[in-house]
Amino acid sequence: MSITYEDGLEQSINYKIIEAESDVIASYGNFLITKQWFNQADPIFKRSPSAITYDNEKQQQVTQDNRAWIAGLSDEGGAGSWLGAIMKQLVQPKKEEVDKLKQFVDSVMFGRIQLKNGPQKYGVKKSLFYYAPDSLPKDTYAANINFKTWSAWPKKEADNLGRSYNYPHVAAAHWVMYRLARNYSGLVEEQSWKQHLIDAAETGMAMVNIAPYYAQFGQMEGTVFYLILNDLKNEGLTEEAARLENEMKKRANHWRSLQYPFGSEMPWDSTGQEEVYVWSSYFGYQDKANVTLDAILAYMPVVPHWAYNGNARRYWDFLYGGKFSRIERMIHHYGSALNAIPVLMDYRKNPGDFYLLRAGYGGLLGSISNITQEGFAPAAFHAYPSTLKNDGITGDYGSGFFGYAVNTSSYILQHPEFGWLAFGGNLNKTGNNINVKLTTAAKSSVYIAAVGLWIGLDADTIDEVNYNTVNGEIRLKLSKANEYTPNALLRLLQPAKINGVGSYAVKGNGVKKRGGYKFSLAKAHTTEILLQR
Repeated sequence: MSITYEDGLEQSINYKIIEAESDVIASYGNFLITKQWFNQADPIFKRSPSAITYDNEKQQQVTQDNRAWIAGLSDEGGAGSWLGAIMKQLVQPKKEEVDKLKQFVDSVMFGRIQLKNGPQKYGVKKSLFYYAPDSLPKDTYAANINFKTWSAWPKKEADNLGRSYNYPHVAAAHWVMYRLARNYSGLVEEQSWKQHLIDAAETGMAMVNIAPYYAQFGQMEGTVFYLILNDLKNEGLTEEAARLENEMKKRANHWRSLQYPFGSEMPWDSTGQEEVYVWSSYFGYQDKANVTLDAILAYMPVVPHWAYNGNARRYWDFLYGGKFSRIERMIHHYGSALNAIPVLMDYRKNPGDFYLLRAGYGGLLGSISNITQEGFAPAAFHAYPSTLKNDGITGDYGSGFFGYAVNTSSYILQHPEFGWLAFGGNLNKTGNNINVKLTTAAKSSVYIAAVGLWIGLDADTIDEVNYNTVNGEIRLKLSKANEYTPNALLRLLQPAKINGVGSYAVKGNGVKKRGGYKFSLAKAHTTEILLQR
């Protein structure tokens, strides 16, 4: 869109128009469990059933690649598809998709990708696919693929448990299965919730014990260990929580000793900041949280262009997780959404800093901007002017979708110049009342900047939010009960300390459970919740 101002200045603003957010996510989930669903005989590598890497240009699944991990269901480039499929259930659970993914978790992920028994239980392999032409039948490998390269791992290397970056993917899957079992009825066996949560925590413990070298760095999706810790505490699993917290503090203490604490497995990489910020902030090491946030904001711009607004500094992963192998500025690779986690977390502590919201929300929504109408999600978009298109394979997209899934929220604020605004919602002001209808796919959380209150649901959705600017009362309309969601668990957090604003609580019949308020939902009408301070 071109704008000509009164003084003759011309400006170009670049938009990318996508479907409604809920439709984008629904298409993504459907694509993963249909076109990407690998369910065929695979006696050697045993990857079936799973959501496997997909080549959208060839319209076929990628079952072989000279980068073993791409076809091997591990590493970011191979785990990306099943990770995205599982994280989609956190945003928008669907029974048919959950049923398939439960088969994958029970038969392929836990037991094949991740060891289920033995002295190194919970260790995570680098790949299920490997290159062993001397010991396998001649027709095992495609003749048109060059396997004479370092990345065509032999079985010993594929079985290696020492890459810590593989562990958060698996921990996230266990954690989502816990959330589905605990907060819904009939999606996952309900009495299994505790074991799923313990498996998630033990994966974090295995990471630091079995893969200690790279665990010294911040991990992509490392936020999941913070989320697991919170749930351990909410469930009263104090012993497990203490063990996990102690290990995470050792890592944070190491980062505290460094001037710039966000290294990675490769010296030029920029993937460590997300988890470093989260734990530094959690343990009160605010100086390290601040220097990490500054590093993120140094290359996460706020500009009127869909491709660069909130885009992270990523240049190299078309080599490791893409199809068209080239070093170039990657448009909304997984760094955008992952680094949006600390940026928006910091905004919720500092709601007066509008720049943080703009940068963070740009990264958050940038992460879903490349999903096609059909539901294919590429590793990233190619920035070269001669290309300007999606990469051909799904690759490591799932890591970015993790960032979107755990961070999606609506934001309501009053800007000194622009007045009342809603990010992720349609706002209407009537007198002293600000009414917002949520438009995110999850509709599970909303942040009200004026009072520094973050409202979240573990299940069900928020249809509307009404905020009274005079007395501070907040009214929520929760969706009707359905077959899988008879109850809602509401959580209130006030990360910002605002003068004159007391603590909010639920007025009415909510029962305190697991650090939140549990409500029985009505089947015939929405359930209204009143929050007062």
